[in-house]
Amino acid sequence: MAGYEYVSPEQLAGFDKYKYSAVDTNPLSLYVMHPFWNTIVKVFPTWLAPNLITFSGFLLVVFNFLLMAYFDPDFYASAPGHKHVPDWVWIVVGILNFIAYTLDGVDGKQARRTNSSTPLGELFDHGLDSWSCVYFVVTVYSIFGRGPSGVRVFVLYLLLWVVLFSFILSHWEKYNTGILFLPWGYDISQVTISFVYIVTAIVGVEAWYEPFLFNFLYRDLFTAMIIGCALCVTLPMSLLNFFRSYKNNTLKHNSVYEAMVPFFSPCLLFILSTAWILQSPSDILEIHPRLFYFMVGTAFANITCQLIVCQMSSTRCPTLNWLLVPLFLVVLVVNLGVASYVESILLYTLTAVFTLAHIHYGVRVVKQLSNHFQIYPFSLRKPNSDLGTEEKSIGL
Repeated sequence: MAGYEYVSPEQLAGFDKYKYSAVDTNPLSLYVMHPFWNTIVKVFPTWLAPNLITFSGFLLVVFNFLLMAYFDPDFYASAPGHKHVPDWVWIVVGILNFIAYTLDGVDGKQARRTNSSTPLGELFDHGLDSWSCVYFVVTVYSIFGRGPSGVRVFVLYLLLWVVLFSFILSHWEKYNTGILFLPWGYDISQVTISFVYIVTAIVGVEAWYEPFLFNFLYRDLFTAMIIGCALCVTLPMSLLNFFRSYKNNTLKHNSVYEAMVPFFSPCLLFILSTAWILQSPSDILEIHPRLFYFMVGTAFANITCQLIVCQMSSTRCPTLNWLLVPLFLVVLVVNLGVASYVESILLYTLTAVFTLAHIHYGVRVVKQLSNHFQIYPFSLRKPNSDLGTEEKSIGL
């Protein structure tokens, strides 16, 4: 298993023909963030590999997740009568979140600046973004928590799925149209949430207890913004881009079935995980909300990464992801009735399996593509190059 190759020869050949194609129409991104990133990228030395920038940003997102897990393990810290998260933590999380967002914006610019753009760089970037979704959403949840003035854990579970489907929608577009239409919601949400973290440190979590307008609470605004952005911006724009490609006869998949295949595994993941929550004898989501979110988000990231590999290599997306098999078996066992501690053990075990499987997948895919393109993933130096001569910028 250690040397298993996930990328097929057909997909490797597809990567050789790949050309990056993306469209960004977000005014915030075009007129504010891109000029800012163009300035920031000049600070980085030209020997710094873009993938190292990408990975550093991802690690900051994971650090925020772990930091908040320490101070707010069960999402009760923001509830009245509970020990709140220290103000300095909100400041650190806000700053690191914005830095991570900035690094995600400059990695591609660093690649073009050093003439080191490769398909692996894009795959690495978007693959880590797919896993960052769960870290980002769950960390934000601590602002409101699940007390009487907060958001119920099942509602947050549904909001997490809104974010996950919004993310995969962009890659479904590219799978069918060949063009990645960058979603507006990402830039807006990152800037807004970074600001809200800092504000929370200044005014305290108690400020979010008060109504925003009439009896409309801030938690309701939080929920409405996520759902509204997905239904009123992301989904309509995705369908419009798909329809335009259909009218121009440029769709890569002509049948409805083939066009919808990328949604099969995510939908089944949603059905199985939701069935587990609803049939759980011990109310597993209430007992281990953070772990359950992480399990779902990790499985989703693996599904999305496989889709990204297929859309970049112009190959067919797999109908089902194998990680759904152990999840199905666990749901089946839980539905038959198990003790509370057994169900918790099953969740911990499944989460560990998903995490290790996804890390193995990522490491092996990076290794395969690095060997295929004869590059180092975190260096601009070419393998077997003469260290005594001038190094060429042909890395990631």
